[in-house]
Amino acid sequence: MTPINTIIAKEIKDQVSLVDILARLGFEPCSRSGNEYIYQSMIRDPYNKPSFYVNDKLGVWYDHGISKGGNIIDFGLAFWRNLPFADVLEKIVQLSDTGTIQHNDTTRNNLRRRRAVKIPNYEVKEIKDLGNNVAITEYLQNRGVWQAAQGRLKEVYYYVEDHKKLRKPFFAAGWQNEMGAWEVRNFYFKGCLGHKAITFIPGDKHTLSVFEGYINYLSWLTENPCSKDSVLVINTASLLHAATRTAQEYKKVALFFDRDQTGHLASLEFLKAVPFASDCSEQYIGYNDYNDKIRADFRNPVLLR
Repeated sequence: MTPINTIIAKEIKDQVSLVDILARLGFEPCSRSGNEYIYQSMIRDPYNKPSFYVNDKLGVWYDHGISKGGNIIDFGLAFWRNLPFADVLEKIVQLSDTGTIQHNDTTRNNLRRRRAVKIPNYEVKEIKDLGNNVAITEYLQNRGVWQAAQGRLKEVYYYVEDHKKLRKPFFAAGWQNEMGAWEVRNFYFKGCLGHKAITFIPGDKHTLSVFEGYINYLSWLTENPCSKDSVLVINTASLLHAATRTAQEYKKVALFFDRDQTGHLASLEFLKAVPFASDCSEQYIGYNDYNDKIRADFRNPVLLR
């Protein structure tokens, strides 16, 4: 049976508008362009330049100040960082027009329905090697992983077609997951063109390194260029259980999850399923994740090894 929290989370992501939730919390956008709303960040200490972007049609957000984003659930976990997952879901439902969560399968009928919008159609038009697009190059250089990305990331050019059949072109750095879908990242967007899945990079048959995101994997690779480990990138927290099943096939497993509440809880859940795994996040202690450390090192070259 599917856990009730999983059902609730799916319904929230499909039907609740983050823009509406932010308005109910008292946050109004500084500006708007089409379906994109721009705010002062509310998940960290604010500064003068608005950096929190929300695409209401796609249901995603991205904070340029911390180079992180996600869906409405990810926002809730970042905003109410001291609350457990189930309480975050209930907060979101309470802020919508639904009242409290009903702990049964009728939950889907209690959630407020957003106006029906056809999910945009994605079509990948072209895949190129890195180095052809200045914006993609600058993004990877800004993240401190340009060298490690060589031969591992591609430039992905695609368009989104809305319900009016209008096409808008986009481009991003990307890599493929096990379903063959492209996970894409740039300064403004974090998403997946197709079905979400883990990304597995085969290596040593006995040793596995596990990461929440691909950029953190590239950050680790920057400091460990000669590593022969097999690598697993989860790509989304919802695939944690799939990752543990793969990890159980290895003798040695190293975890490199974020050093925040979400990452800590994910580590605990992973270690419960794979008790012989090791939490290696102390390698970037003082930072939220491995990429934050790498970016700090690049800003302070004397610290580079």
